[in-house]
Amino acid sequence: MDLITLTFFPMIMAFVCLIVGYKNEKVRNIIAVITGLLELGLAIYLFFSDYHDVSIPLLAGLHLEFDGFRKIYVIIISLMWAMTLLLSPEYFAHHHNLNRYYFFNLLTLGATVGVFLAADLYTAFVFFEIMSFTSFTWVIQEETKDAIKAAITYLSVAVIGGLVALMGLFLIQHNLGTTEISKLYELAEECDNKLVLYIAAGCVLFGFGAKAGMFPLHIWLPKAHPVAPAPASALLSGVLTKSGIWGILAISCQIFREDKTWGTIILTLGTITMVLGAVLALFSINLKRTLACSSLSQIGFILVGIGMMCLLGEENALAARGTLLHMVNHSLFKLVLFECAGIVFFNLHELDLNKIRGFGRKKPLLNIAFLLGGIGIGGIPLLNGYVSKTLLHEGIVEGSEIFGMPLKIVEWLFLLSGGMTLAYMTKLYVCIFVEKNATRQLEFDSKKKYMSLPSAIAVLLPAAILPILGLFANKIMNGIADIGTDFFSSGELEHQVHYLSLENLKGALISIVIGAILYLLFIRKVLMKNNEYINIWPEKLDIEELIYRPLLLKVLPNFFGYISAIFGENKVSGYVSKKILSISESIGELFGENKVTSYASKKLLRFFGILGRFICDIPDALVFALKKTVYRPITKHNDDKVTSALSYRLGNDVDKIAIHEGKEKAGSKHYAHLFYTSLKTFTETTNRIMGNLSFALLMLVIAICIVFAYMLLHN
Repeated sequence: MDLITLTFFPMIMAFVCLIVGYKNEKVRNIIAVITGLLELGLAIYLFFSDYHDVSIPLLAGLHLEFDGFRKIYVIIISLMWAMTLLLSPEYFAHHHNLNRYYFFNLLTLGATVGVFLAADLYTAFVFFEIMSFTSFTWVIQEETKDAIKAAITYLSVAVIGGLVALMGLFLIQHNLGTTEISKLYELAEECDNKLVLYIAAGCVLFGFGAKAGMFPLHIWLPKAHPVAPAPASALLSGVLTKSGIWGILAISCQIFREDKTWGTIILTLGTITMVLGAVLALFSINLKRTLACSSLSQIGFILVGIGMMCLLGEENALAARGTLLHMVNHSLFKLVLFECAGIVFFNLHELDLNKIRGFGRKKPLLNIAFLLGGIGIGGIPLLNGYVSKTLLHEGIVEGSEIFGMPLKIVEWLFLLSGGMTLAYMTKLYVCIFVEKNATRQLEFDSKKKYMSLPSAIAVLLPAAILPILGLFANKIMNGIADIGTDFFSSGELEHQVHYLSLENLKGALISIVIGAILYLLFIRKVLMKNNEYINIWPEKLDIEELIYRPLLLKVLPNFFGYISAIFGENKVSGYVSKKILSISESIGELFGENKVTSYASKKLLRFFGILGRFICDIPDALVFALKKTVYRPITKHNDDKVTSALSYRLGNDVDKIAIHEGKEKAGSKHYAHLFYTSLKTFTETTNRIMGNLSFALLMLVIAICIVFAYMLLHN
């Protein structure tokens, strides 16, 4: 029962918060914080328990398990939720739709715990889809134009990824007879059709990799974080991306435990993700976007570790330990850094580096927390990030001795990415805590009350964990690795790792030198102009706008439209349809007019026709009712005058030319109204199309959940 409580307690409390929130918002906030703290307490209690697995009788087929890795990550999840809920009341002091936020926040907590506790891939998928659906509301919380666009992207990636992953699960179930994680390895070894396994695993990789932010499915991540509230960003980056990593691990550590081909694929995608994220973060001048791109890069580091685990086979202990510890470390880094970003934002309501410059001066607590997060993620010795990156680096070096030059290239890209991490974190730290604001520095310095006591606890408590983990790495971090790598099916560690040895310090030193050079010669000289931070990254290199949107909204509809036209009227199916009609006529004549069964057949056909039409119209009626009630579009009134619109002014200029040439009467506004109406019609049509697309995706998510619930109940 305790695992069921751990999973469903936050979901139940979500409804309690929703009901209480309508009457008393302060009480709702307190209940939400207490829920997070109780979840953390229960996770710690269960860490020391002997619980292993449990089936949920209410929904046949859902199966939870509690091994070492799951114990560790449930504590990480609970800690992150407790701290972000502690920060939320102050962060959302002047926000709207908070009942919605807290409701879906706690639902997402339960679903995320369910993903990590899942003993089979079907259970994980059920909770994974619930998590994707409920966390969508975080991205759209502010309801700005950018937030709505980012939310549509997030939902699109989640739905498409979920459908592809589901296809992969069906293939695994069909070929191996189960999706129970502990049985996949032996069954995969006995399976003769390896090609189908690759296709199935590729589908699962697509679905879970999309949530992890793996290249080229990373498009949602840099856009969702800047528009989502900071507490939500911390969870999106620190936890929800790890749910995607969980799925990749489940496949990689079981079906392809020692598969070189699979390891090469993951390593390649991880290396690209690692470098691309660091490059994007280097160019960004938005605080939260920089941290989001940093998450993209760190996910790449983790994927590199997973790839090395597959390549090294039974000798993968270093890579496995580094992968686990970097997952844990990255979750803690992003909790601290995004909460610091949240404090900056709710004080200034700005994220642009040029506008928040100097805010952190004379604010020692915020300074210390951000500094620990920054140097931790940068891999500076004596911090926890150095430990996990050292293990990953040693794993790559170990692999380079076997596979030669390709792994040497990966090693240098690994060190380069580490250097870029230090460079962009130095950029953020210097901007916020060292440099002075040209116009508002006195205002910033005089702001002594910049965070409440609960917010300070939420930021400083996880920040204090970082140096403790690093300083006592041999005891604490090695202990975490010993407990948690059971899920990774790793080999035995052949020798004790000496983290502060000259060889390991050498790798960190190379990254530090690269970071210093990039900061001094590239950021200060190229990415700054007139003492202002500038972003020179070409906007045209947006993969979503460049490839995905044209593909999904133009290329594929046109392609399938063309294919459909081939089988349309007077085309290929014309001859066949005529023959079918001819046969139908012949049969009909037997029971036609003046025959015995004529009256009965007509009535029967009419009855089934009405019944069929009624059944077919039910979904349309339901969708129409939902669109007009629960999911009705939010109408926003625009108070700008028509005459101030650019289209109106351009049309007005054309009217003046027409009047001057005698083609219109003086004072005519023909073209002004025409231009304005045309643009307005085009904009409304485009918004309607995008609105229907996002609504269709929402309905698709609900449909997936219903189908899956049906499958589970009829197992």
